Amino acid sequence: MKYRVDNDLLSIQEARINIELARDAAKELKSFSQDQLDFVVEKMSEALHPHIEKLAKMAVEETDYGTFHDKVIKNRFVSEYLPQRLKNQRFVGILNENKDQKLLKIGVPVGVIVSMIPATSAVSTTIHNVLIAVKSGNAIVISPHPRAKETVRGVIKLLAKTAEDAGYPPGAISCMQLVSKKGTQELMEHPDVSLLVATGIPKVIDKLKQSAKPYIYGGSGNGPVFIERTCDIPQAVKDIIGSRTFDHGMISAAEQSIVVDQPIDQEIKAEFKRQGAYFMTDAEKQKLLNLLCKKDGSLNPAYVGKSAVYLADQANLIVPSDTKLLIYEQPYVDESNPFAQEFLSPILAYYVENDWQHACERCIELLMETQKSHTLVIHSQDEEVIRMFALKKPVSRMLVNTPSTFGSMGATTNLFPSMTLGSNAFGIMSSSDNISPEHLTTIRNIGYGVREIEECFEKKNQDEAKETIEEVIAQLLKKMME
Repeated sequence: MKYRVDNDLLSIQEARINIELARDAAKELKSFSQDQLDFVVEKMSEALHPHIEKLAKMAVEETDYGTFHDKVIKNRFVSEYLPQRLKNQRFVGILNENKDQKLLKIGVPVGVIVSMIPATSAVSTTIHNVLIAVKSGNAIVISPHPRAKETVRGVIKLLAKTAEDAGYPPGAISCMQLVSKKGTQELMEHPDVSLLVATGIPKVIDKLKQSAKPYIYGGSGNGPVFIERTCDIPQAVKDIIGSRTFDHGMISAAEQSIVVDQPIDQEIKAEFKRQGAYFMTDAEKQKLLNLLCKKDGSLNPAYVGKSAVYLADQANLIVPSDTKLLIYEQPYVDESNPFAQEFLSPILAYYVENDWQHACERCIELLMETQKSHTLVIHSQDEEVIRMFALKKPVSRMLVNTPSTFGSMGATTNLFPSMTLGSNAFGIMSSSDNISPEHLTTIRNIGYGVREIEECFEKKNQDEAKETIEEVIAQLLKKMME
């Protein structure tokens, strides 16, 4: 007799085992110093270097998303640049001591973290989240996207072994082998889990809310870029194309909508065409839409992370062979427009506004359209316009004169280098920062006694007595006047 294997039950059991091991490891980690944690981070970073290209190749082959070259860049960014930025920073133990005020701030790890990894940037997101978890003294359980599970398991196997060899507790870094909805639910609801971290997976937002646990959601993108009349036009267009085409448009922070200042509209269009963009007609736009979306309007994953030429070919569009970007013009923002969703492809919407004030309102419309955007970009040399945008926009981060993909992750800006970009667009427990070890700890404030209780009340009584004397004098003066 044959028996059916229940993968859901096996996944639930695996989730429980991983969490229990992580819980025990987290207890041991409470005694680790920042120096001990830094040593583990350094060893993991060194261990990753020979495997950067191999991991990029694995990700492309397993997910069929993006490009090998660009994934190598992302992997190097988090395995080399991130550790450099983390050096000499303290997140656990005594962080600050004010001897004059007799105050102390102590960083405390949150405990057990569950991190849900997307298929779009599977390797780089996994490396990033593990490194910041270790830097802050936490245990972490990784739940990979089914489309990238083998690749993520390979990353975790390397990182976990290296960490244990460097003194990190066994079970502190683990990855789910059997990925199922039931297993993921068990991870999210287990009582020993302290924090949930999800990156770019909109489908889990409702489950995160229902888990009744603290969580961080690295928000989806869909952000606009405003090209203002004083900008450096060739540079702005170069930045946008480079950003939106990187890894075939799969970075959530990449620009999705262009808003152009009307006086430079024709120059902008000409420059986009010169640099390899193709402006679609309404008929071509509809053909592309039919390709990208299923009948229910949702995104077809088969066309995520593909080049502009490939998408055009599949949609039967005739475009130049060197086309890098597909652009469609929109007269207004429409919530029912299927293009309003986040397309993880080198595709951009194009709007024209008469001046920066109208462009400002258009950007707000776009940001509020799906309430998911976490980043806005402006290309301008007018500091007053830049400041007005910064003050008015309902967005977590605004970038100035830089490619959104690279500026948001902290490559071309001095923002913290991160593959998990916090967003407060959902009104949730997340931070609007680039997620760092700081967000995986709590701060314990210590205050020493500096005065006796009598001193506090003595001053108050003196003040009350003074007020009484002043009242008596005022009454005497009033009687004299009468």
